[in-house]
Amino acid sequence: MAKIAKWQDDYWLLLMQTYLRKPVGIKPLYSRDMVDLSLELHIPPQALFSKMCEIANLETPRIERIWQSYSDSPRRLARAVRLLREMKGFGHAEAFYEGVEVNETFERDFKPLDEAPRLTPAALILILDLYFRLTTITMVPETPEVQELARLLKVSAGEVAEVMDVFQHCDPYLNCRDVTFSPLLLPCQQVWQRFGNASTESLASFASQLIEYYK
Repeated sequence: MAKIAKWQDDYWLLLMQTYLRKPVGIKPLYSRDMVDLSLELHIPPQALFSKMCEIANLETPRIERIWQSYSDSPRRLARAVRLLREMKGFGHAEAFYEGVEVNETFERDFKPLDEAPRLTPAALILILDLYFRLTTITMVPETPEVQELARLLKVSAGEVAEVMDVFQHCDPYLNCRDVTFSPLLLPCQQVWQRFGNASTESLASFASQLIEYYK
């Protein structure tokens, strides 16, 4: 199993800045602020969420000192964060994580697909969740649920319907006999292997969290 990049004390400043953004408090696990910081630090959102809970509870003397220094002075905190980001090599794995194997699974989920740059694996996961809540006849651009998801993902309803068509070729229960040459077949197969055979409840639970990234 890949190791998680080592936590640095300086990271408390970046995480506290996220915590203090309005509305102040613990941010949803997959909110855009949390995911962006996770990508910057190469640390999974779950790990940052756990650390943010420590901030909320002021669990250590270290956190208490940082809170006392910055919680009432956002400008001072912003300056400290800016200086930290200006440090040579900050945010680069080769500088901060030398010798540490970084778990990039969550990072790949938010990177554009080579086959369709307007989509990401995270978007495919949300489309797969909707796939299991529709019938094949309703997996078309005219369906309101397809249009709603397309607006959320900032793509066309036709693109969402196209992904659903590819998922039909991944679905062993449909036993599609025609062949698809869609460039989305491989990324859709990869998402299907991760979630297609799991319970729809667990996929729906994950999707409900993931959707925060797009709000």
